[in-house]
Amino acid sequence: MPELFQIENVQKVYPVTYEEGMNTVLIQELKRFNRLLGVVKETLKNLQKALRGEVVMSQELEKFGDSMFNVQVPDLWAAVAYPSLKPLGSWVTDLIKRLTFFQDWIDSGIPTTFWISGFFFTQSFLTGTLQNHARWNKVSIDQIAFDFVVVPDIPPDHKERTPGNQGCYVHGVYLEGAGWDLAEGTLCESKPKQLYISMPTIWLKPERASDIDQTRVRYPCPLYKTSKRAGALSTTGHSTNYVMTIDLLSKLPEEHWVMRGVAMLCGLDN
Repeated sequence: MPELFQIENVQKVYPVTYEEGMNTVLIQELKRFNRLLGVVKETLKNLQKALRGEVVMSQELEKFGDSMFNVQVPDLWAAVAYPSLKPLGSWVTDLIKRLTFFQDWIDSGIPTTFWISGFFFTQSFLTGTLQNHARWNKVSIDQIAFDFVVVPDIPPDHKERTPGNQGCYVHGVYLEGAGWDLAEGTLCESKPKQLYISMPTIWLKPERASDIDQTRVRYPCPLYKTSKRAGALSTTGHSTNYVMTIDLLSKLPEEHWVMRGVAMLCGLDN
């Protein structure tokens, strides 16, 4: 398991500034992952000591060991982690992938495209994006909202950020219950036996709410962290599972996709 992030060193490179809200997002995310990593390392160390007979095998440690044996994410980890329905092996792989994403951010600078599924608290990232746009363009953040453009020609390893702080590119979400027509740039029926598809890169483009074209036929597609599609209100006032609604272009009315239960997911169950 990787070492904890050295937050004090990171803050020297990415200080909190008025011009770049993503620095604040980065530090907040690192603190959350450090807390999780600390619990993971401590519980594994204590379990090893208990198995060697160096400490008493408490009921909590026994339950922790049973979860590991049954390839389940231990409750002690889940209590301080992000929502996930993955089994233990996939959960650990996903965690390391998230840590690598943020380490690359530290080493190489602010990403040109963001793996939105890798955030611990996605809402802070979305707010930071809106704040950057509002400060850059000297408008009130209350007057702007996201417009959404699917940009399949922008790969996840794209080398340039959006121009002039015009939002950000995000990738790593899955579409459930429908397909995506790359040629037409609209929702389409999913292929037989295809439960999910990986969506192309999406441009989260802040605009004045009054300037967003409301005449286009769109499906307001909810984005969830897991396929459970249910969550509770956290202390921040946000759902623990629902992230946001992304408007996707469609040739069919909204009701058509509602009946199919179309939604987007940050992560699959495997």
